[in-house]
Amino acid sequence: MWQQIGSTLAAEFSDIPDIAELTRLCTRLVLAAILGAMLGFERETKGKAAGIKTHMLVALGSAIFMIVPLQIGVGADALTRVIQGMVTGVGFLGAGTILKGRNEDNVKGLTTAAGIWMTSAIGMTAGLGRAGSAILCAVFALLVLALIPRLMRLAGNH
Repeated sequence: MWQQIGSTLAAEFSDIPDIAELTRLCTRLVLAAILGAMLGFERETKGKAAGIKTHMLVALGSAIFMIVPLQIGVGADALTRVIQGMVTGVGFLGAGTILKGRNEDNVKGLTTAAGIWMTSAIGMTAGLGRAGSAILCAVFALLVLALIPRLMRLAGNH
C-alpha cells in the first residue's frame, strides 16, 4: 500500500523530473511575476483599478498556459492555438476594465486594458523561455506608460 501511495505521488510530480526542470519552471514563473508586478505597480501608483496583483496573476497565468503545453510536448501548431486562445481570453478580461460614460468621448480604462493585454503577452513570452524578449518588451511598455503622458503634457494635449 505505501509503495503504491509513493509511486502515485511520484507520478503526480513527474512534470518536474529533476532540478534542471524545477529551475527552468521557477525562472520562467518568477520572471513573469516580476515583470507583471512592474507593470502593475505603475498602474497602481496611477490609481488604476488593475494593479500589482492583477498584473502578476495575468502574467503568471499566461506563463503557465505556455509552460504546460511545452511540458507535454505539443507541436508548434497546437501551441499557436493556445496563444490565440490566450490573446482572445485576455482581451475579454481587459474589456472588463473599460468604462464608457454618457458622452461618447468619455471612455476610461483603455490604457489599463491594453496594459493587461501586454502583461499577458509578456507572461507568455517568459513562459516560452524567451527571457530577453520578455524583459525588453516590459521595459518598452514601462517607457510608453511613463514617457508618453509627459510628452502629451509638453505638447499641451493633457
